Amino acid sequence: MQTQEIFDKLWADYIAQNPDAKKVYDCFVAEGEHVVNDHIAFRTFFDTRINVDVMARPFLEAGYEQKGYYIFEDKHLTAKHYEHKTLPDAPRVFISQLMTDHFSPELQSVVKQCASRVPDNLVFGNDLIFAGNVWGPPSYETYEMLRNASEYAAWLYVYGFVSNHFTVSINSLTKLNTIQKVNQFLKDKGFLLNSAGGEIKGTPQELLEQSSTKAGFLPIEFVEGKFEIPSCYYEFAIRYPDTDGKLYSGFIAKSADKIFESTDFYKK
Repeated sequence: MQTQEIFDKLWADYIAQNPDAKKVYDCFVAEGEHVVNDHIAFRTFFDTRINVDVMARPFLEAGYEQKGYYIFEDKHLTAKHYEHKTLPDAPRVFISQLMTDHFSPELQSVVKQCASRVPDNLVFGNDLIFAGNVWGPPSYETYEMLRNASEYAAWLYVYGFVSNHFTVSINSLTKLNTIQKVNQFLKDKGFLLNSAGGEIKGTPQELLEQSSTKAGFLPIEFVEGKFEIPSCYYEFAIRYPDTDGKLYSGFIAKSADKIFESTDFYKK
């Protein structure tokens, strides 16, 4: 599958499942802005059948290569980011994984059960990134147990393999060309921003500033009935040139750490 095909399919899935994200996008377009995607992100568990390297396969085959490696000690995550070798404007890809062996036997057991239900054609093929939840209807009791250990694990248990966010490149905007203008624009439109670690994560000195909406709530069919929980979110990023005049292309772990919290459960 070619790069554009991959992102078109992921985008279609993302906005179908996340009406709030489509509303954000539509607000930018209505303002006359041309929206360019800076990066997308996926989550997975550290298990050889579904780990970061398995998730990355379709991107590597489409011409991507690994660029960065990140560790998030507090959240027990590691991550890699990928960039296209020959298409400088292709979105970056950020894939993280939960180090499940850092957690209780109960959490590890849930993850093992989930991973064991992933069919071989997804483990050995290129369609895992489009698969969503392949282990069947989630249990709300299990979701709550996982949330107590890791919001990341709980979210992944429910939604599975989907892009948890797309990212507006503020560098490509004309009117809303600072992160402050973008954040104010979103708040004026009634969107909630993730304020963990402040609304703006990062600084111009670190060459990357990011903000994000809080994930909108979706009604999910659990084994015990229907409950509303946070789904996916939209991110906004502005990159600054380094001493060589080249835009910084990586990520900052301490900023990404707070961006992860965009999907945490919250009282509406």
